[in-house]
Amino acid sequence: MVLNTPIASSADLAGDQAVIARAEAIRPDVAIASDDIEATRRLPPALLDKLHDAQLFRLLLPRSTNGIETDPVTFFHVIETIAKADASTAWCLSQAGGCAMSAAYLDLPVAQAIFGDPRAVLAWGPGPKVRAVECEGGYRVTGAWSFASGGRHATWLGAHCPIYTADGSPKYDANGAPLERTMLVRSEDVEWTDIWNTVGLRGTASDQFALNDFFVRADYSITREFDRECRESGPLYRMSNHTCYQVGFAGVACGIARTALDNFVETMRSKVPRGARVSLRDNAVVQCNLAQAEVNLRAARGYVLQSMADTWKDLAGGATITVAQRMNIRMASTHAIHKAREAVDFAYNAAGATAIFEDHPLERRFRDIHTVTQQLQGQLRHFETVGAWMMGVDTDLSFV
Repeated sequence: MVLNTPIASSADLAGDQAVIARAEAIRPDVAIASDDIEATRRLPPALLDKLHDAQLFRLLLPRSTNGIETDPVTFFHVIETIAKADASTAWCLSQAGGCAMSAAYLDLPVAQAIFGDPRAVLAWGPGPKVRAVECEGGYRVTGAWSFASGGRHATWLGAHCPIYTADGSPKYDANGAPLERTMLVRSEDVEWTDIWNTVGLRGTASDQFALNDFFVRADYSITREFDRECRESGPLYRMSNHTCYQVGFAGVACGIARTALDNFVETMRSKVPRGARVSLRDNAVVQCNLAQAEVNLRAARGYVLQSMADTWKDLAGGATITVAQRMNIRMASTHAIHKAREAVDFAYNAAGATAIFEDHPLERRFRDIHTVTQQLQGQLRHFETVGAWMMGVDTDLSFV
């Protein structure tokens, strides 16, 4: 297999400037709230008001449910812009964007019931020991789901479940794989457990929620397979939310790294390390490593944008995303996340003891980027998936 990507034009890479301007306008408010977000492990109500006013939770929501339905290139720019100010806020917006794509798989009246509130937010997370048992009109759902980023300000939650018959037998699809669906429930119907005491991304409040034999109507359940049950015809919904997550979370990483390098340059110009005769700005090793961190970040960021812009041209022309395009975006996004991590690591290490204090911005950037790389979208095993596919080896496409 060969991954060929033509060079996209600058216009293709720029995104929708009107939508991006909304993020730029709110970015100072996000920066001001950043310390509060870190301390309370929540997005504060005043900031949530501004995010909702700007409709930044509705970026990937269909227009039929009063969403913006923007393109993934614009989505990347918006998430990156917010991440420059606060990574947790950007992460929550990226997660909510992917979740909102589920409206495309719902009957329109149900989608409007869930997302009709202009402050509607859907959040979800995995659950290892969960089940949905078929019953008349729907399912009885039991289990606990964690990593529900943004769940504490969400109005609806998604509980992903394997399906069982009334007699307790697991159900399988036509290919023999376990049948799974995501159950959509109101946030007030779940029981929360505070588990989110983490190294970084503290403000995402990615806590655990639980249901116990809770009834969910059949039409309030969805498949996350983008090519099944989709009722929207727009190009955005001819790709999966997995692809949009990849692009969005790469935007989070690139935004963190951009500000980290800027912080480093700004604060280290006059620093003279203990035992040294010259400032860091005059150190040839630091100069060389800074330039390499900068070019690696720019190149990785550009690859994500180029890959997505090229794919978007095909989708806008009526095509459905191909496996080759999915592989390209997966590879580009994972690469960008790790090049961003390398840039932050350089800045943190080169800054020395200055960066270890909580009141220095590099300390938080370091913690946040290393939390990003531990999450699903940043795991290095994705390169194994891409490499196996390139060699013609059967591989799992679940997260591509």
